[in-house]
Amino acid sequence: MPHFRLSEAARLLGVSDDTVRRWVKNGLLTEHTDAAGRKVVDGAELAAFARAQADASPDPTGVARSARNRFVGLVTDVVVDTVMAKVELQCGPNRIVSLMSSEAVAELGLRPGTLAVAVVKATQVIVETPAEAPAGRGEG
Repeated sequence: MPHFRLSEAARLLGVSDDTVRRWVKNGLLTEHTDAAGRKVVDGAELAAFARAQADASPDPTGVARSARNRFVGLVTDVVVDTVMAKVELQCGPNRIVSLMSSEAVAELGLRPGTLAVAVVKATQVIVETPAEAPAGRGEG
C-alpha cells in the first residue's frame, strides 16, 4: 500500500503541511513512520479522507445536476473579446480553464474573485501514474 509524506499529502489535498499535522493531531488522519523514519499517511486512508472532504464541500448553487465532476472555486482570470472568453478558476489545487461566449460571462457576472462551480461532463478520462510506479500497477 502506498504511503505519502505529510508534505506530499498536503500538496495532494491543496492545504498546508500545518493543516495536515492538525488533522493528524485531531485524529482525522493516522500518522505512521516509514522505514526511513519519516512521518507518513496511508494512501488508502488519504484517498478516503479526500473523498469525504470533497463530499462535504458546499455547492453554493444548491442545484441538483447529473454531472458528478463539480469543482467549486474562485474565478482568477477572465479574458473577453467580442465573441469568446477564457475563464480561469482555482478549485483547490486545480486550475480549471473554460472557453465560453462573452455573452455567458456577462450573464453570469464572472470576474476575478467570483465564486463559481466548474462542471465537467466528459466521455473520456485519462488516468496516469508517476513514472516511478511499478510496471503493471493500475491495469485492469
